[in-house]
Amino acid sequence: MLLYGTTPPRAGSDAKAVDTAAAKLAARLARLPIDGVVVYDIQDESGRTDQPRPFAFSGTVDPRRYASLLAARTGRPAITYKCVGDLDEAAWQRWLAEAARDHGVQFLSIVGRPTSGVRYALTLSKAIRLAAAHPAGFIVGGVAIAERHSAQRSESARLLAKGIEGCGYFISQTVYHADASERLLADYARDCRGAGVAPRRIVLTFSPVGREKTMAFLNWLGVRIPPDTARAILGAANPLAKSIEICRDNLRRILDHPYAREIPLGVNVESVSIIKDEIDASVDLFHALAEVLLEKR
Repeated sequence: MLLYGTTPPRAGSDAKAVDTAAAKLAARLARLPIDGVVVYDIQDESGRTDQPRPFAFSGTVDPRRYASLLAARTGRPAITYKCVGDLDEAAWQRWLAEAARDHGVQFLSIVGRPTSGVRYALTLSKAIRLAAAHPAGFIVGGVAIAERHSAQRSESARLLAKGIEGCGYFISQTVYHADASERLLADYARDCRGAGVAPRRIVLTFSPVGREKTMAFLNWLGVRIPPDTARAILGAANPLAKSIEICRDNLRRILDHPYAREIPLGVNVESVSIIKDEIDASVDLFHALAEVLLEKR
C-alpha cells in the first residue's frame, strides 16, 4: 500500500482557492502509483510540550471537505484524520453523521489529544468503538508511535487493544529511527500471535527534510531524528537527497525481518513543508520507497 499525506489549505481559504489546491496536488500525484491520500487534521499541540513551536500555528479548512475533493480529483480513496479534541459523545456522533452524509468519508483515522493527563468527556477508545460501530460503515484507523514503545509503556499492547476496539489499520509517525520501528513491529507480531488475532495493517510514514527549521519542526512534533542522522542530512551537499537516501535505507532495514511476512505493511510519504524544494522531494521520496517495496516482493 502506497499513500501520500498532505495538510488541508489554511482556514479562511475560499472555495476556489481550496479547489485549486486540490487540483494542483492531484496533478502532482497523477504520475505516482498511489493507492490513496491521507489528509491530516492539524492541531496546535502547544500543550504537548513546553518547547516553542518552530512555525506559528495556523488552522485549516475542514479535513473532511478537502479529503472529499482529493478523492474526486485523484480517483483514489482518501483517509481523513480526526482529532477527537474536546468533543463529547453527542458531538462526536454528529461529526460522524456529517462526515458520511455531507462528505462521503469512508476511511477515518482517529487520533487522541495532544495534551495528556487531562480528563475529557469522550475517551479515545470510546471514540474508536463508536466510529467502528457507526451505520455508515467507516473503516477506522489509528496512529502508531514507535518512539513511545518501551518497557514502561507498550505501544504494541496499545495497537492490539485498538485493533480489538475497531481499528483496521495504523499509520505511523514519521520514521527517522529504524530501530524503534523494528522493535515495535517485532513485538506487535509476537503479541498478535500470542493473542491469536491477525495483525492489522501498519503504514510507515516517511518525510523528506532539507532545512534545519523543517527538521526542528519534525523534532517538535515528537519525531526522533538521531543526532548523527541530523548531522549527516544537514551537513550533506544536497540535504534533501541525503534524507531520501536515509529514508530508503531505513525502509529496507525495517522490511528485512520475519515480521514483514506476518504484518500487512505499507508506506505513506508526507509533505510537512510549504517550501517548493521539499514538496518536490516528497515525490522523489515516493518513487524511491516504491522501488524498495518492489525489491522486497
